[in-house]
Amino acid sequence: MAKFALLVEVTAKSGKESEVEAFLQKEASLVRGEPGTLTWHAAKIEGETGVYRVFDTFNDDAAREAHLNGEAGQEFVANAEKLFTDAKIHRLQIVAEK
Repeated sequence: MAKFALLVEVTAKSGKESEVEAFLQKEASLVRGEPGTLTWHAAKIEGETGVYRVFDTFNDDAAREAHLNGEAGQEFVANAEKLFTDAKIHRLQIVAEK
């Protein structure tokens, strides 16, 4: 069972929605190369223009930190000001899963 997760909440700047979605697709390709990232999902909130969530899981905190400090994490930081009006990263501990 994965023990750690991240929940990232972002809101695209007006008119940047397609750029955000392309950015998230690029992030997915970067994350595929991370052995410690078990799952990674990016989604947009239905009915809320420009509102996105990313949820990823890890076996341990070291893998989560490697993800945050790796290429995908660096890309996120480098592009946040250009793409998002708001971005929040929540560190989670998983208590149950299917």
